[in-house]
Amino acid sequence: MTTTEAEPEDQTTSDAEFQRLGAQLVRTAKSPLAKAAVQALVEERTILEVPAVRHALIDDTGRNAKADFDGLLGLQYALGLDEQQRSFLGLVLSMVGIGMTTIAAVRDLDDRCLPIILRAILRLADNDTIAVGTRL
Repeated sequence: MTTTEAEPEDQTTSDAEFQRLGAQLVRTAKSPLAKAAVQALVEERTILEVPAVRHALIDDTGRNAKADFDGLLGLQYALGLDEQQRSFLGLVLSMVGIGMTTIAAVRDLDDRCLPIILRAILRLADNDTIAVGTRL
Protein backbone atom coordinates (compact mmCIF):
# COMPACT_ATOMS: atom_id res chain seq x y z
CA MET A 1 0.00 0.00 0.00
CA THR A 2 1.37 3.41 -0.91
CA THR A 3 1.04 6.62 1.02
CA THR A 4 -1.42 8.00 -1.51
CA GLU A 5 -3.66 4.98 -1.00
CA ALA A 6 -3.73 5.53 2.76
CA GLU A 7 -4.74 9.19 2.58
CA PRO A 8 -8.45 8.67 1.79
CA GLU A 9 -8.73 6.27 4.71
CA ASP A 10 -7.12 8.83 7.01
CA GLN A 11 -9.51 11.49 5.74
CA THR A 12 -12.44 9.31 6.69
CA THR A 13 -11.64 10.15 10.26
CA SER A 14 -15.10 11.47 9.59
CA ASP A 15 -16.43 14.89 8.94
CA ALA A 16 -18.19 14.81 12.29
CA GLU A 17 -14.92 14.08 14.12
CA PHE A 18 -13.14 16.84 12.20
CA GLN A 19 -15.95 19.29 12.97
CA ARG A 20 -15.78 18.40 16.69
CA LEU A 21 -12.03 18.94 16.71
CA GLY A 22 -12.39 22.24 14.85
CA ALA A 23 -15.10 23.47 17.22
CA GLN A 24 -12.98 22.45 20.22
CA LEU A 25 -9.92 24.30 18.89
CA VAL A 26 -11.94 27.44 18.16
CA ARG A 27 -13.61 27.30 21.58
CA THR A 28 -10.29 26.96 23.42
CA ALA A 29 -8.45 29.67 21.45
CA LYS A 30 -6.83 32.03 23.92
CA SER A 31 -7.21 35.25 21.95
CA PRO A 32 -9.07 36.75 18.99
CA LEU A 33 -5.87 36.34 16.96
CA ALA A 34 -5.62 32.64 17.77
CA LYS A 35 -9.33 32.19 17.13
CA ALA A 36 -9.07 33.75 13.65
CA ALA A 37 -6.04 31.58 12.88
CA VAL A 38 -7.73 28.38 14.06
CA GLN A 39 -10.90 29.20 12.12
CA ALA A 40 -8.81 29.66 8.97
CA LEU A 41 -7.10 26.29 9.45
CA VAL A 42 -10.41 24.54 10.11
CA GLU A 43 -11.98 26.14 7.06
CA GLU A 44 -8.99 25.25 4.85
CA ARG A 45 -9.04 21.70 6.30
CA THR A 46 -6.30 19.98 4.23
CA ILE A 47 -3.51 21.32 6.45
CA LEU A 48 -5.21 20.30 9.68
CA GLU A 49 -5.82 16.81 8.27
CA VAL A 50 -2.05 16.19 8.03
CA PRO A 51 -1.12 14.06 11.08
CA ALA A 52 2.24 15.84 11.52
CA VAL A 53 0.46 19.21 11.68
CA ARG A 54 -2.08 17.97 14.23
CA HIS A 55 0.75 16.48 16.30
CA ALA A 56 2.73 19.74 16.25
CA LEU A 57 -0.25 22.08 16.68
CA ILE A 58 -2.65 20.39 19.07
CA ASP A 59 -1.93 20.29 22.78
CA ASP A 60 -4.27 17.59 24.04
CA THR A 61 -4.34 17.36 27.81
CA GLY A 62 -6.95 14.63 27.69
CA ARG A 63 -9.82 16.94 28.59
CA ASN A 64 -9.34 19.89 26.29
CA ALA A 65 -7.55 19.91 22.97
CA LYS A 66 -6.23 23.35 22.15
CA ALA A 67 -4.07 24.91 19.47
CA ASP A 68 -0.50 25.71 20.48
CA PHE A 69 0.93 27.61 17.55
CA ASP A 70 4.38 27.72 19.16
CA GLY A 71 4.56 23.98 18.43
CA LEU A 72 4.64 24.79 14.71
CA LEU A 73 7.49 27.26 14.99
CA GLY A 74 10.30 26.16 12.71
CA LEU A 75 8.45 23.09 11.42
CA GLN A 76 6.74 24.50 8.33
CA TYR A 77 9.13 22.74 5.96
CA ALA A 78 9.16 19.45 7.87
CA LEU A 79 5.41 18.79 7.88
CA GLY A 80 5.05 17.38 4.36
CA LEU A 81 3.01 20.30 3.07
CA ASP A 82 3.02 21.53 -0.52
CA GLU A 83 4.03 25.09 -1.42
CA GLN A 84 0.51 26.49 -1.23
CA GLN A 85 -0.14 24.85 2.13
CA ARG A 86 3.16 26.21 3.50
CA SER A 87 2.25 29.71 2.31
CA PHE A 88 -1.21 29.42 3.85
CA LEU A 89 0.23 28.12 7.13
CA GLY A 90 2.83 30.90 7.12
CA LEU A 91 0.10 33.51 6.75
CA VAL A 92 -1.90 31.88 9.55
CA LEU A 93 1.14 31.83 11.82
CA SER A 94 1.77 35.50 11.07
CA MET A 95 -1.74 36.21 12.40
CA VAL A 96 -0.65 35.04 15.82
CA GLY A 97 2.72 36.79 15.65
CA ILE A 98 4.86 33.79 14.75
CA GLY A 99 7.12 33.69 11.73
CA MET A 100 8.09 36.16 9.07
CA THR A 101 5.67 35.47 6.21
CA THR A 102 4.82 38.58 4.23
CA ILE A 103 1.38 39.33 2.85
CA ALA A 104 2.84 38.75 -0.63
CA ALA A 105 2.49 35.02 0.10
CA VAL A 106 -1.15 35.34 -0.96
CA ARG A 107 0.15 35.03 -4.54
CA ASP A 108 0.72 31.33 -3.83
CA LEU A 109 -2.91 30.74 -2.86
CA ASP A 110 -5.58 29.38 -5.19
CA ASP A 111 -9.18 30.48 -5.54
CA ARG A 112 -10.23 28.23 -2.66
CA CYS A 113 -7.64 29.36 -0.11
CA LEU A 114 -7.48 33.07 -0.87
CA PRO A 115 -11.03 33.83 0.35
CA ILE A 116 -10.32 31.89 3.55
CA ILE A 117 -7.32 34.11 4.31
CA LEU A 118 -9.28 37.23 3.38
CA ARG A 119 -12.08 36.27 5.79
CA ALA A 120 -9.48 35.56 8.49
CA ILE A 121 -7.99 39.03 7.98
CA LEU A 122 -11.45 40.54 8.32
CA ARG A 123 -11.94 38.57 11.57
CA LEU A 124 -8.63 39.99 12.82
CA ALA A 125 -9.86 43.48 12.00
CA ASP A 126 -13.16 42.69 13.75
CA ASN A 127 -14.92 43.73 10.56
CA ASP A 128 -18.18 42.07 9.63
CA THR A 129 -19.26 44.59 7.01
CA ILE A 130 -16.96 43.64 4.12
CA ALA A 131 -18.01 40.60 2.12
CA VAL A 132 -15.52 38.24 0.50
CA GLY A 133 -16.69 36.63 -2.70
CA THR A 134 -16.57 36.78 -6.44
CA ARG A 135 -16.36 40.24 -7.86
CA LEU A 136 -18.88 40.97 -10.60
